[in-house]
Amino acid sequence: MLSDSRWWQRFRANRAALVGMGLVGFVTLMALLGPLLSPHDPNAQFTRELLGTTGIPAGVGEVSGFILGADPIGRDELSRLLHGARISMQVAYLATVIAVLLGLMVGLSTGYWGGMYDFAAMRLVDVLLSIPFLLIAIAIYRIVDAPSVWSLSLLLGALSWTTLARVTRSKVLQVRQLEYIDAARVLGMSHLRIMLRHVLPNVINPAIILGTNLVAGMILVESAMSYLGLGVKPPQASWGSMLREGQELMAHMPRLVLLPGILIVLTVVGFNLLGEGLRDALDPKDAA
Repeated sequence: MLSDSRWWQRFRANRAALVGMGLVGFVTLMALLGPLLSPHDPNAQFTRELLGTTGIPAGVGEVSGFILGADPIGRDELSRLLHGARISMQVAYLATVIAVLLGLMVGLSTGYWGGMYDFAAMRLVDVLLSIPFLLIAIAIYRIVDAPSVWSLSLLLGALSWTTLARVTRSKVLQVRQLEYIDAARVLGMSHLRIMLRHVLPNVINPAIILGTNLVAGMILVESAMSYLGLGVKPPQASWGSMLREGQELMAHMPRLVLLPGILIVLTVVGFNLLGEGLRDALDPKDAA
């Protein structure tokens, strides 16, 4: 539990976890400070400076003030990477918060109450888990008239709570049999107070761990949808849309694909390492 101060010592002793935390911190700062650090408007087309008469985007360091060169239509690549970080991370974080809240709510209530409600909710979870996640996201998102960061986050979060709900439910089924839960009932505590004060603190660790890993999954899904043209609409930049825009010139200018691709990989690796480190630190018995 987080109340055990030794978890931080265990976490600090895990070098991989520290590397993951560093990567996550770097990308998060990049997303927060991107608009302040970007040298240009990410949507401004500097066609004369960056495309010239040839129409080929300027490369790294070829034009003063444009460190990473240009994209295929003459926009500053560095500015778009920085703004793309904000879009990608904002979607990932918001969607994860929605998924964690839904998963905790369903897992707590089904595990605590049981009965037909538990049966119906778990069958819904089974159905959602049996359908490919990306297929559902694409099918639903195609009917959204005005896609935005918020609508994309809500969609991804609403489809991602199932695993967390099942894990939380299994933990609640164990906790509700403990003696202090029976004592709380005898003392006349309300069911809501028992769930929030006595059950939730004992099942929160798996939610933290799964939530950390879920951010990585959200980044991959958002990037895939943006690559397919189903993410935030142009001219907004996201790492996935930058991959799509740069693929036609990949053979001649691989940086257009490598730069956003490397950022996606580093971010996903960072969150996975952080999640594994938290698992080892918060649940050392399970990790063993």
